[in-house]
Amino acid sequence: MHDIIIVGGGPAGLTSAIYALRAGKTVLVIEKNGFGGQIAYSPKVENIPGTKVISGAQFADQLTDQAMALGADMELEKVIRVEKAKNCFRVYTEEESVFEGGAVILALGVKHRTLGLPGENELIGSGISFCAVCDGAFYTGQEVAMIGGGNSALQEALLLSEVCSKVTIIQNLADFTGERKLADLLLEKENVSVLFSTVVTGYESENGSLTGLQLRSEVTGETSHICVDGAFLAVGLMPENEPFAELAGLNDWGYFDSAEDCCTATEGLFVAGDCRSKHIRQVVTASADGAVATMAACRYLDR
Repeated sequence: MHDIIIVGGGPAGLTSAIYALRAGKTVLVIEKNGFGGQIAYSPKVENIPGTKVISGAQFADQLTDQAMALGADMELEKVIRVEKAKNCFRVYTEEESVFEGGAVILALGVKHRTLGLPGENELIGSGISFCAVCDGAFYTGQEVAMIGGGNSALQEALLLSEVCSKVTIIQNLADFTGERKLADLLLEKENVSVLFSTVVTGYESENGSLTGLQLRSEVTGETSHICVDGAFLAVGLMPENEPFAELAGLNDWGYFDSAEDCCTATEGLFVAGDCRSKHIRQVVTASADGAVATMAACRYLDR
């Protein structure tokens, strides 16, 4: 049995582990995909205080190494249920493991949002991608589309512009929502074009692979299509908190309905990071949640 079980191995979860271990607690971190979380897919991170620039993958590795060096136990499994017993919490995984802990911190992060179009799931990995760092090299010298206009989309598009012959950014709004500096860098690229106020209405494919996108102008209603070898989606993120709703409580958007103290309606259960109701979701706010949740968990255990 561990003092604290942390579900989720992103910046919030790993920061939680570091703070808990430094407080003398035993810690188990359970992550379903890969330690480091969504930040690992960012090609460049420039908003971490004290660090001018670092790749998301490098930051994720350093954070993971730090937690492991302090003595964190790590398990790569998918948690499907948490229940509160008389003297502990039990955490159940899809792999049929059962772990016990004195307190639990849910740092589940979020998952990529999709467009929900017909055939989309079948084309993921066969033309549709979410990570330019992971998949950009597959499209060297080819034409791709970046769907989205926030910081993640602009960063990914910049990376793709270095290896692809053409990058078309498709933004449903009349302007970018990401940082102006990133937008200006993109607009200077000769192989980058932008379609504002445009939405993707369908995918075109051949032999199971993406070949093009069907488009509609939000201004004129005119329809069109473009041929692409690949499309990268950066249209937002969504929580996966439903299995824990009974213990933690959700707001109308599916995020844990917890304030800045990271506490929930269940004593001994805490939440941290992007899965929590909040206005700003950044790596620094996720890490801050991790520290806050852990201090609350330690007070609960020491009581």
